[in-house]
Amino acid sequence: MNIQSSRWARSVAIAAIAFVMASCGILPQVGPNKRQIYSGSVQQSGDSFIVSVNDRVTRATSVQPALGFSDAFRNAGRVGSDTISAGDTLGLTIWENVDDGLLAGEATNQTVLEEVQVDGSGFIFVPYAGRIRASGNTPEAIRRIITSKLEEQTPDPQVQVRRLAGDGATVSLVGSVGAQGVYPIERPTRTLSAMLSAAGGIIIPAEVAQITVLRGAERSKVWFQDLYKYPEFDIALRGGDRILVEQDTRAFTALGATGAQSRVTFETQNLSAIEAIATVGGLQAASADPTGVFVMRNEPAEIANQVLGRTDLIGDQRMVYVLDLTEPNGMFIARDFSVRDQDTLYVTEAPFAQWSKVISALTGSLGVVANVDTASTAFGG
Repeated sequence: MNIQSSRWARSVAIAAIAFVMASCGILPQVGPNKRQIYSGSVQQSGDSFIVSVNDRVTRATSVQPALGFSDAFRNAGRVGSDTISAGDTLGLTIWENVDDGLLAGEATNQTVLEEVQVDGSGFIFVPYAGRIRASGNTPEAIRRIITSKLEEQTPDPQVQVRRLAGDGATVSLVGSVGAQGVYPIERPTRTLSAMLSAAGGIIIPAEVAQITVLRGAERSKVWFQDLYKYPEFDIALRGGDRILVEQDTRAFTALGATGAQSRVTFETQNLSAIEAIATVGGLQAASADPTGVFVMRNEPAEIANQVLGRTDLIGDQRMVYVLDLTEPNGMFIARDFSVRDQDTLYVTEAPFAQWSKVISALTGSLGVVANVDTASTAFGG
């Protein structure tokens, strides 16, 4: 009888210890539970605003990065396919209507000037015609200027001007394209989409590809898909443009009772809470609490004031958005709620998961006690 009483007392003591461990949070857990998160709210002298997500909150927080070219980029006209730029190379052929002309030798009346370089100031030099402005002119305009200069010295000169390969009207493409390099602006490649095609297209998923164009001190960025969705974004190129193709770098962090705990990059331009949960393998069926799905972020004051119905907040605010997937429209709310760059998606464990740990600790401890008692009895203890 004394032995049974001793065992019972030990069991009660172990059970009491296990429950104390559970209530004090000593047991292992994936992170804070709902009670611990709520204890950090402003209402309880914490520094975070905890907000239950509804349709109004969803509308107020549905802010995504707006990408698009500025008016200066969109309003630039296309460069003519035959417009000469500094750095271009021209080929000139001049015929003179005399046997012994200014340029031609005695045996011919034709003079060929190959690879006449347009200098940095936009000029070329033609013997007996002097310095001719080529930059900004077409080959036809240059032909007329040279003809006018020469006809004062030789009768009825005939001039032909050809544009050869040059490095004047060129753009550079770097990043995630098929073939990085420097490409000339020609008739087929006067627009951004055409130039990307000439470079072998993009080599990253179109859904997350971003195109940045740098023109002098200006820079502007657009989603690759918008080049085809909005024709005005297929801008005309200018000599010296630098085009960068890169993958969207936005990401969120998933923690808690989810299928995977990691930092996850966005796979689409817009990402909802439901899509974010699915991306990391969904909720853990054995432990996740569908009433405790939290999205944590630093919210700009403008949006935080709108969400909270206030006007006095200044600077970024710590916001904790709560999603309850068990509500009648909980899945729809989560489908419409937007996840943003640097968000933390955290799913709490269900209460029964903690109790399972308590029971496991209890039964494990009782097993150890039973083994000790058995051994003690066997040795006459």
